[in-house]
Amino acid sequence: MQRQTELKNWLETVYPNRIFELSFAAADADFRRYFRAAFSDGGTVVCMDAPPDKMSVAPYLKVQKLFDMINVPQVLHVDEKLGFMVLNDLGNTTFLTAMQQTDNELADKALLLEAIDELVVLQKNSRPGLLPEYDREVMLREINLFPEWFVAKELGKTLNFKQREWWNQTVEALLPPLLAQPQVYVHRDYIVRNLMLAEGRPGVLDFQDALYGPIAYDLVSLLRDAFIEWEEEFVLDLVIRYWEKARAAGLPVPEQFDEFYRWFEWMGVQRHLKVAGIFARLYYRDGKDKYRPEIPRFLNYLRRASRRYHDLAPLYALLVDLVGDEELETGFTF
Repeated sequence: MQRQTELKNWLETVYPNRIFELSFAAADADFRRYFRAAFSDGGTVVCMDAPPDKMSVAPYLKVQKLFDMINVPQVLHVDEKLGFMVLNDLGNTTFLTAMQQTDNELADKALLLEAIDELVVLQKNSRPGLLPEYDREVMLREINLFPEWFVAKELGKTLNFKQREWWNQTVEALLPPLLAQPQVYVHRDYIVRNLMLAEGRPGVLDFQDALYGPIAYDLVSLLRDAFIEWEEEFVLDLVIRYWEKARAAGLPVPEQFDEFYRWFEWMGVQRHLKVAGIFARLYYRDGKDKYRPEIPRFLNYLRRASRRYHDLAPLYALLVDLVGDEELETGFTF
């Protein structure tokens, strides 16, 4: 409440002589919160509250400038010391909300194709040396969240000798091909919850953790989502559409689709391991429970992918040992 009062006071200095109402708009998995200021003349802006003792707004400002070729929020006012920012309002309907309201695969596909078009624009404008690299150290740190938080906290287990062996074999098989993928700007959370229905082009949010890394990463984020799931054939069709658009745009994707689909699936394994760990950590460390019931979806994604590739057999064996080989229902915890 104190931060909200401080934000209101700051806004009054930014917009003197303008009357506004401040209302809660959204919260992120980290410490950021968003409020909408509605002015008496009908105009609105979105205000970010990023507590400076917890985080810096500098990464957001840096990536916002780099990603100016897509429809990211424009920064209207900022006070880095206070951790407050005013952004133009891209509306309050996310792609996820729109999809849940229509519950129509054709409508979903139309939105996802828009998202894919924007992703191709972002990737085509990528330049090396401007963002930190999505290197082995980062990938390893991320997938280690799986044994550290999902296995240890959610399952209450420690990997035994055989399981540890399977895990090490998985890491050694998985990471080299991912690190060999051509690199582009990676949003890192390019999901339907972070895309807004906006006039003209989708609005793109939550990009401050962007890195320079594997070309298949953001497509996996988009099509293997935490809160909405599509049939394999539907996803396959959209991966083909992306691949065709990427080739036409001159992006460094393979000439053979089969090879690209392997890139997509293997990149997914890395991300799914990370997300299962993060969602467990959000619950056990941070007390945020809305993500935890979605963990089974990522375990299903992982089992399906690891079953398909001989080199990922150790991961499949580990997953079966830990949680069995039956499809798990989302919305339930272990």
